[in-house]
Amino acid sequence: MNSSIIKFAVVGMGHIGKRHAEMIRRHPQARLVAMCDIVPAQQAGIADADVPWFNSIEALLVSDLEVDVVNICTPNGLHARQAILALEARKHVVIEKPMALTKADAEAVIFKALQMSRQVFAVMQNRYSPPSAWLKQLIAEGVLGDIYMVQLNCYWNRDDRYYKPGNWHGTAQLDGGTLFTQFSHFIDTLYWLFGDITNIKAAFGDFAHRHSTDFEDSGTVMFDFVNGGMGCINYSTAVWDKNLESSISIVAERGSVKVAGQYMNDVVYCHVKDYDMPVLAPVNPPNDYGAYKGSAANHHYVIENVVDTLHHRTAISTNALEGLKVVDIIERIYSLKPNPT
Repeated sequence: MNSSIIKFAVVGMGHIGKRHAEMIRRHPQARLVAMCDIVPAQQAGIADADVPWFNSIEALLVSDLEVDVVNICTPNGLHARQAILALEARKHVVIEKPMALTKADAEAVIFKALQMSRQVFAVMQNRYSPPSAWLKQLIAEGVLGDIYMVQLNCYWNRDDRYYKPGNWHGTAQLDGGTLFTQFSHFIDTLYWLFGDITNIKAAFGDFAHRHSTDFEDSGTVMFDFVNGGMGCINYSTAVWDKNLESSISIVAERGSVKVAGQYMNDVVYCHVKDYDMPVLAPVNPPNDYGAYKGSAANHHYVIENVVDTLHHRTAISTNALEGLKVVDIIERIYSLKPNPT
């Protein structure tokens, strides 16, 4: 980039879009130059008259505003199309999870980025948490030896306070499914740590959300890792009242490890041959949406990574191909539904 200030526009001003905007404002080498949503600024709860507001991404992209990066924070089903529009306008893009709802759409985004020589940043904020970074180091350095078995548990509360009538959450077209909206960053953690999966078997249930969503609220998935070892994912949004836990348990050749807590924020077990557990940095608090909670608030790391990458100081934390692989894995899991949506 020629200028030391990276100019950002945020498209989609819901909870996460507001979070992106705030993190951009806080970064000394970033500037928020535009916001965009289909509803008026006042209705979206935005009072900043000093930042231009647009009601469509098309209007934003044809304006004479100078924009370096477009952050896509809209409903899942819009991510790929809007990212391609921004790339065609020669903007770098940050795409909130998931990158797309199909592998084909994710591939189209990557193709356009290569064609336009622009960067695509896929948001997978779990990678920035100290326990996740520690697990990555353990595995990368071979401390655990061969991986035997991995269990990922995601038990969250998403009730009628979240799935409100008339909202995009819960729709097949814009939401895509529980694994896409709620747990894709945990699928990313699995892929980041252990690589791709194969020999997938799955069962799905819809217990508490038959009246409010087009898809399952619970599932059990079993698979083998391409790199060796086996794994399973147990997930549900039918937990009553509040989140129960997100956890990952690893049984390996030279020891066992478990990271747990509501947001996979505590190392609760570490027994590894000839290894002393280091003191980890504290985990950031979760994103707080009022009645429900999300994962740890790590979006400032995302903006920092964008700025540093565009200034050629570092590499992308989660690149587009990794974003595509998460979509591919979820799509393969969902292909096992009796009536895929």
